[in-house]
Amino acid sequence: MAKQAKLSARSRSEGGRNAVKQVRARGGVPAVIYGSKDKPANLEVSRRDIEALLSHAVGENILVELEIDENGKKTNRLSLIQEVQHHPLRGEILHVDFHAVSMTEKISADIVIESYGEPDGVKNFGGLLEQSMRSVTIRCLPQNLPEIIRVDVSAMKIGDSIHVRDLPLPADVEADEDADLTVFIVAEPAVVEEPVVAAAPESPEVIKEKKPEAAAAGTEEKK
Repeated sequence: MAKQAKLSARSRSEGGRNAVKQVRARGGVPAVIYGSKDKPANLEVSRRDIEALLSHAVGENILVELEIDENGKKTNRLSLIQEVQHHPLRGEILHVDFHAVSMTEKISADIVIESYGEPDGVKNFGGLLEQSMRSVTIRCLPQNLPEIIRVDVSAMKIGDSIHVRDLPLPADVEADEDADLTVFIVAEPAVVEEPVVAAAPESPEVIKEKKPEAAAAGTEEKK
């Protein structure tokens, strides 16, 4: 299941470019929280704290309990990190979007699918493992949210496939996708045909014309 992390945040009332620059200058990252029944609110989180949280995450969906300080009054709000914006060149975090969730309401999320093991059809028969889906949309309560879905493909033979309905989802987690969609398949090995080299045509026999001297010598011998 996705680990529930804790993160301190501060309510931010000021807006505009100058305010954002001030947040970043003091080592913070501007953020926003929206969703649920509350109005969107601007926040500020520590750059060091959010970088540490993201660096230890296994999957893309991170459940975060925000402890928000608003003028000395602290409130806790459960959320998912919805989007993280990075600088295109330096890679530093520019902004974070938090999506507020409720422990009693199901959420929808895209979970990464990862295979492990070497398929029998690949190891022993030269097949090729093909992955058609890199993630799957699921629905569940926040506390049941998986970090990643790992699939054992070691028993797959040539022609075998794994579909959405075959994914090893945790209890109380359901796929919000077509059950017949193919996730993995072991394809037959590609047959490389040897190029056919056409035989070179035989050169016609060239009959050289005798020189006049040689022809006259041949006539004298016959006499």
